[in-house]
Amino acid sequence: MADPRLSVTRTARRPVVPAAARFARRIHAPARVLQALASPRRSYAHVSGLGERIDRRLRVPAGATPAQRLDHAERVLAGTFPLVVSVMPIVITGYALFALAARLSGVPLAEMQDVLRSLPANPTTEMDLQLWALAGRVEPEPFRELPVDELARRYRDGALPPKAQREIAGFLDRYGHRGVAEIDLGLPRWSEDPTHILGVLANYLRAGVAAGPPPDALFARGAADAEAAVAAVVARARRRGRLRGAVTRFALSRTRAYGGLRELPKFHLVQTLAGLRRSMLAVGEHLVATGVLAEPHDVFFLTFAEARAAPAGGDLRERVAGRRAAHERETRRRHVPRIMLSDGTEPEAQAAVTADPGALTGSAASAGTVTGPARVVLDPVGAHLEPGEILVCPSTDPGWTPLFLTAGGLVMEMGGAMSHGAVVAREYGIPAVVGVADATHRIVTGARITVDGAAGTVTLTEG
Repeated sequence: MADPRLSVTRTARRPVVPAAARFARRIHAPARVLQALASPRRSYAHVSGLGERIDRRLRVPAGATPAQRLDHAERVLAGTFPLVVSVMPIVITGYALFALAARLSGVPLAEMQDVLRSLPANPTTEMDLQLWALAGRVEPEPFRELPVDELARRYRDGALPPKAQREIAGFLDRYGHRGVAEIDLGLPRWSEDPTHILGVLANYLRAGVAAGPPPDALFARGAADAEAAVAAVVARARRRGRLRGAVTRFALSRTRAYGGLRELPKFHLVQTLAGLRRSMLAVGEHLVATGVLAEPHDVFFLTFAEARAAPAGGDLRERVAGRRAAHERETRRRHVPRIMLSDGTEPEAQAAVTADPGALTGSAASAGTVTGPARVVLDPVGAHLEPGEILVCPSTDPGWTPLFLTAGGLVMEMGGAMSHGAVVAREYGIPAVVGVADATHRIVTGARITVDGAAGTVTLTEG
């Protein structure tokens, strides 16, 4: 970052401040902050009703025309973002109080990460733990014996054993709007294609309980460790004054109450996208029937304006075919630069070339040290991760997190200390290093590596 071509460009703050103030008023940020300070119960009451409000916004009359569906989708997209972001003033209050506790106690933030272990009210960790619990309730035989594609076929045909069929349907009723790369409207949800979830269940059942403490026990242990960490920070603050100790305890109690809610805006945003996806597929079916498109999913290769004009615009199949080919070509790209200069130079690639091949460095994300075999995963769908293996991947989103329950550690090419994978790894107590350039190329599956989550290093010890 010392390269002068990467120096920071300074701009005036004057245009930003009024816009930020207007947006803060729109989502009632001052009131939400005061509410968060005064009453977790009232704050939870606000967030608990968001799902139902979004469901009401997503309702479209059964006889709606394609044009009406497109108009509705644009209105919902414009109006839902402020609604789901209204959670963030509550979350930011929790993390601001976390910083205040560090200042009052004199404990560096880096030494307080255990306070953030096993946070309650996080929809992503709740989802993972419910999926693990589900694995303990279903009939295990088909999951241990059949390939994932066959499990998916039987589920769609209603031919899994009765309890498994019922339990998986209940899980998908709650979480079926989620998926891998779920913010892409064009990709299927788990409710459409449950192959990934069935594969994860198969992994859990093949791993068995003998591999170590179950994730729910580890999560409970993490909560106990967090409470111990809170007590230690409060004790440090109290030595500097009784009032400091009291304020620090209050601050950290709010941090733990609200920290897990940071995943809620995306949870509801994806809920919105899943509803709009269903509506857009209905538009796609209409365009197939009128000869504009070859298949309903092709609608996602059109803009709203093109879809609206499509019935009068003739055959768009050739245009969509070109865009689909470009999309498929890009999905085969193994590497996307995080930083690129105008002349095509990628600074990180230059640094990787000169680095010691036996030592990889990144950002410290979750403290702890673990040594074990690496498992390089580029796509979580169908991925198999043995208990204790270290997950090496480009990046993660909530669709990846079921794999975290059996991972011994995490190495990610992308992201920083507050990226999704880093935050979830801390909650689960998994050592993690993120922002490791070219990790999925420089590490191979089966290589034995040591991950030091506090130092931000990954060492190849064998292979």
